[in-house]
Amino acid sequence: MAITHRPWRATVLTLFPDMFPGPLGVSLAGKALASGLWALEARDIRASATDRHRSVDDTPAGGGPGMVLRADVLADAIDAADIAPDRPKLLMSPRGRPLTQSRVVELAAGPGPLIVCGRFEGIDQRVIEARRLEEVSIGDYVLSGGEIAALALIDACVRLLPGVMGKLASGEDESFSDFLLEYPQYTRPQEFEGRPIPEILTSGDHAKVAAWRRAEAETLTRARRPDLWAARLAPTGIGQTRPKNTTDG
Repeated sequence: MAITHRPWRATVLTLFPDMFPGPLGVSLAGKALASGLWALEARDIRASATDRHRSVDDTPAGGGPGMVLRADVLADAIDAADIAPDRPKLLMSPRGRPLTQSRVVELAAGPGPLIVCGRFEGIDQRVIEARRLEEVSIGDYVLSGGEIAALALIDACVRLLPGVMGKLASGEDESFSDFLLEYPQYTRPQEFEGRPIPEILTSGDHAKVAAWRRAEAETLTRARRPDLWAARLAPTGIGQTRPKNTTDG
């Protein structure tokens, strides 16, 4: 009996399914999508509306501006997706836990998530609780909806999938690996507007190159991301076992 391979799958619930695949349909992600290394399903939340106007939102309880996505409509949309129980259910939300590279690695190693894209003032809290949605944020700012955030999350995961990146080793020393930002990169020409490539990078001494890159990564991290540097120095930082980062930062 042949074993059927189940590709990594992203199921997106949105009011704007035409936004997908968008940028995920080009470059590495697009080629991988076309070749079946991963799958994408964008489902219209309005398909679960029950009235003739296909209403999905209503005014917030307690008053206030804007509209809120209804719990019953969104719950029906989630149920209609009929995902396997081992797939995580995510809600892109500015109040969610920040998306980290380690969480991306976990998601990429699994079967792929269902992602809910909110709109308006948000979604009814009861559906978050009833369907056990994990709230995820991509930064401390507010977008018009969750679609752009979902695209970012999916892209971060897809590029980790086997066969997507040409050289898997290219990601081993990049941003957020071992709590460090990536060191500076250079290529031809040898000199650009009076700025030469650092001499050590053309020395051919691999040990010195590795030491230089490590020092540069540490300097950048201390200056730009003191939070990462503090995490690196914490007891649970250096030496802590966690999934290997294989991404471009």
